[in-house]
Amino acid sequence: MQTTNTLLLVRPFRFRKNEETAINNYFQEDLLSSLSAQHAQKEFDNFVSTLNLHKINTLVIQDEGAFDTPDSIFPNNCISFHKQTAIFYPMFAENRQRERKLGYLEALKQHGLTFDIIIDYTGFEEENRFLEGTGSLILDRINRIAYCALSPRADAGIAHQFCLDLGYELTIFEANQTVDGLRKPIYHTNVMMSLGTHFAVICTDSIDNTYEKATLIKQLEETGKTVVEISEEQVSSFAGNILEVKSTIGEPYIVMSTQAYHSFTTEQLSLLCSWGQIIHSPLDTIERGGGGSARCMLAEVFY
Repeated sequence: MQTTNTLLLVRPFRFRKNEETAINNYFQEDLLSSLSAQHAQKEFDNFVSTLNLHKINTLVIQDEGAFDTPDSIFPNNCISFHKQTAIFYPMFAENRQRERKLGYLEALKQHGLTFDIIIDYTGFEEENRFLEGTGSLILDRINRIAYCALSPRADAGIAHQFCLDLGYELTIFEANQTVDGLRKPIYHTNVMMSLGTHFAVICTDSIDNTYEKATLIKQLEETGKTVVEISEEQVSSFAGNILEVKSTIGEPYIVMSTQAYHSFTTEQLSLLCSWGQIIHSPLDTIERGGGGSARCMLAEVFY
């Protein structure tokens, strides 16, 4: 299955612009308000309420602030779930490595969810090599293809190891954004690309290599995906950071932020709505300070 009805989220404690990730996450902005952490909590609570209203199962961990983890709100980078397998990933920033202390598996066990196989890639941190979960890897779970845009947070060798361990085929490419007139790697693949059961939202303009671009589009189309192309401006509004999920009664939904929703054209929204009802919620503080959006907040639980 491509989608799940169960999502793991982490409610932040002292959310802020993470100084350790800002060096290569060019979507992060300074948060001037001293109330930004409270604003982020309010956005988080509204987001979870919206998901629950649509009968999507949410399992929420409260970050109590013991480990100084400003980006704990983005658990999908640290851990992913694949039926009876859970995977821990090597994280670029030291304060993000501490997010593992929040006890994801222990929290899920309280809900009766256990995993027989634990794969741990975190040892690669000692080699300064990183792969940040489903931020770095966009998974076509139906066709067993993992898409990965290389960056300081997405190591090709670890991505290959993931594919060997899970039985995926790897498609690697480079995706860039313009920063101060220079082309620099987009820090996470899931900012410029999202895969659903029948669609692929992708910013092809970020792929400067024409061969890689053509090969990627061909593969997506050959695996039955309708390609919805977005612009670099839409990427900056987090239109690529969306996720298809389903309700507990099997209804398909596409989750995004309100900013992302308003950045889509009428035609694009019409296409997306043909594959699932759109759910959106304001995440302005989280997007500005964290440089991530709705998809980054959702760790899909397959069990």
